[in-house]
Amino acid sequence: MSKLTLANEVWLFLRENKKLWLLPIIIVLLLMGALLIFAQSSALAPFIYSIF
Repeated sequence: MSKLTLANEVWLFLRENKKLWLLPIIIVLLLMGALLIFAQSSALAPFIYSIF
């Protein structure tokens, strides 16, 4: 199963079950995960970790 198919399935689930209010929560969680992954391999890590 490709990532595009998974994203499409999630979108269809949210739309059909009228759960679109979950979309901002999912986006924030994905952005926080990307920030943490970026922070591990960056020279900015001490500055990013001090935010949390």
